[in-house]
Amino acid sequence: MVETTPANVFPPGIKPFAERKYPGVICMFDVDDTLTPPRQKGTPEMIAALRELRDLVATAFVGGSNLEKITGQLHVEGQEVLNSFDYCFAENGLIAYKLGRELDSASFIKYVGEENYKTLVNFILKYLSEVDCPVKRGTFIEFRNGMINISPVGRNASQPEREAFQEYDKIHNIRPKMVEALREKFAHLNLTYSIGGQISFDVFPTGWDKTYCLRHVEDEGFKEIHFFGDKTYKGGNDYEIYTDPRTIGHSVKNPADTLKQLHELFLSKE
Repeated sequence: MVETTPANVFPPGIKPFAERKYPGVICMFDVDDTLTPPRQKGTPEMIAALRELRDLVATAFVGGSNLEKITGQLHVEGQEVLNSFDYCFAENGLIAYKLGRELDSASFIKYVGEENYKTLVNFILKYLSEVDCPVKRGTFIEFRNGMINISPVGRNASQPEREAFQEYDKIHNIRPKMVEALREKFAHLNLTYSIGGQISFDVFPTGWDKTYCLRHVEDEGFKEIHFFGDKTYKGGNDYEIYTDPRTIGHSVKNPADTLKQLHELFLSKE
């Protein structure tokens, strides 16, 4: 059971935002290929840098995956992930925590309605049955609170199988073609389709992209909101928040590049 902190009470040893070296600044991070390799754990170097950064600015992660997957990637023994960042945003911020305390969440099914949801899932299953991939594994549709995640190869694929599918997809455009088919069939539902990671794409109501998480920080009075992400191109799942006028976007190539940019922007100034 996670010990939570009241929303505006900082845990012992954590400075209030106003007392940090750069008050009014928050750094927000995508997870896969920004803080960690896809679905893998962050390195000790990255975790140490994030801990050091938190002494200087407010910090947050914002990932498309569910909270369990993200915390598994960022977990450090003896340190609860929800207490390692000031804000924790899973599912683009539809699942949100501030200082370890859960904030209001939103529901994909409530938005589209049960009948529309069943029609959508049936179409996806039929489409996937006709898709040719090198291999097919389990969990092709993963339901999350604020979205669904679709993987033509299956989320149970091993890491080598994930990498093989990623290369296959670059040639055959499996995901982009499926996204176009869904856009055409379900235009009336006002959904957004966002390709991210190696093997899947997210489906969520328009406006429920990663910019959704900004509503949780906008009343805090931050003067600078820095966002770091790797899929910042149009159609990537970092694009909307990267280009949002409320943020200062930083496009990174991988976790090593994230560390490099953090040192150039903040850590080397210590």
